[in-house]
Amino acid sequence: MSGSLQGKVAIVTGASKGIGAAIARGLAAEGASVVVNYATSKAGADTVVAEIEKAGGQAVAVQGDVSKAADVKQMFAEADEAYGRLDILVNNAGVYQFAPLEDVTEAEYRRQFDTNVLGPILATQEAVKRFGDKGGSVINIGSVASEHAMPNATVYAATKNALDAIGRNHAVELAARKIRVNTIAPGGVETEGTHAAGVIGSDFEKQMVAGTPLGRLGQPDDIARVAVFLASDAAGWITGERIAVAGGFR
Repeated sequence: MSGSLQGKVAIVTGASKGIGAAIARGLAAEGASVVVNYATSKAGADTVVAEIEKAGGQAVAVQGDVSKAADVKQMFAEADEAYGRLDILVNNAGVYQFAPLEDVTEAEYRRQFDTNVLGPILATQEAVKRFGDKGGSVINIGSVASEHAMPNATVYAATKNALDAIGRNHAVELAARKIRVNTIAPGGVETEGTHAAGVIGSDFEKQMVAGTPLGRLGQPDDIARVAVFLASDAAGWITGERIAVAGGFR
């Protein structure tokens, strides 16, 4: 641990498992105090907090559904109460469901857009109010699906395209306040979610690995390491970028 984030405070949405949990642990390992947000999995968030504390870090679990403005406001209020400042926001919370075009429903469209697009907007609104004179770092977790066309991903890919655009626009809009905004676009990553969705061991996984020059699926820590860098002062001259962290997958 180099302590590159010592004294800083981070909020990571959707951090009870998978990529979000790895990012929360990674930020804490570099000295940040971390708000581990979760929507429904209190047990998962508590486990992440316990892991961080066992390693000597500071963290607190805070419930909140990022698709609901009232929840987001309450989440940030609890973060204020816990730590009294904010330097880093990681918009990681996301949902997905892959389905052929004929099975897309209005309800599923709204579910994914409310969490994957509206959620980061609402969270960034609240974060901007709290970043100090030195600014802050916003990191959006997108997906290679925003640029790599695939079947059955109409809604999910659209949400990640929207998030790419949001990141670019916020980077320009917030630059005068010394707030940097970047997007990480993971490729296939082995998480609890991909196991639950049946991706691991499937033909889809084989296709992903075959299309990845480094020859494997990613692990959550692969993404977390890049998020930690973008949150740090070492990335102080980087904003408005979309960084694919995908083993060369195109």
